[in-house]
Amino acid sequence: MIQEGKVSDYDDPRLPTLEALRRRGIVPEAIRKFVLSLSFTKSDTLAPFETLESFNRKIIDATSLRLFIAVNPANLTVKNNNLTEIEIPNHPQKDMGKRIIQIDGSFYISSEDANQLKIGDEIRLLELYNIKITKLGSDIEAEVTGTAFKSGIPKIQWVPRKNAVNIEVLIPKTLFVGEKFNENSLESKRAMTEPYYLELNVGTEIQFVRYGYCRKDSANQVIYTHK
Repeated sequence: MIQEGKVSDYDDPRLPTLEALRRRGIVPEAIRKFVLSLSFTKSDTLAPFETLESFNRKIIDATSLRLFIAVNPANLTVKNNNLTEIEIPNHPQKDMGKRIIQIDGSFYISSEDANQLKIGDEIRLLELYNIKITKLGSDIEAEVTGTAFKSGIPKIQWVPRKNAVNIEVLIPKTLFVGEKFNENSLESKRAMTEPYYLELNVGTEIQFVRYGYCRKDSANQVIYTHK
């Protein structure tokens, strides 16, 4: 497959090689636990990749920094925003520091969230405030309705348009469908994330809130690890 140009190299994140698993964000301890869980058998077995993901998730969750992301971004403008910045912890349970996000009322949200909105809907921008949708279109408009947490309303993440970082999310998928190579086995999505992303080292495991775990592969690219 490498010789034919179907995959880039031995570290192509779609492959089951150790190099590829490392680049994808699968840690050695998860691989050890996965192998030991298979035990010995005389029967042919097909080990589900979801089991490896489960082991990996339990290990990296405690050390994965949280960030916001807007996949296939849509514009949102909050007309009566009165905040200039907000401080958010990098992890909900562990002390991994905090980051300050500059705010001016102009945001990106994921198109998946934007497509669900209707005029009059009230939603909460995570860690920020509640808003009511007043206009739909290429630039969605809203007004702040309060800061107190409300149960029962949708909660979405956001990225400030000011200084947002444009990244590509690579999503590895099944290499073969039956005996046929899957030409769509590496999906790419455009996304916007916080400026703090640029301060992280290549190889950092990130949990993008409400999206999934990803490993920073370069200044403008992440590889999707798993949910």
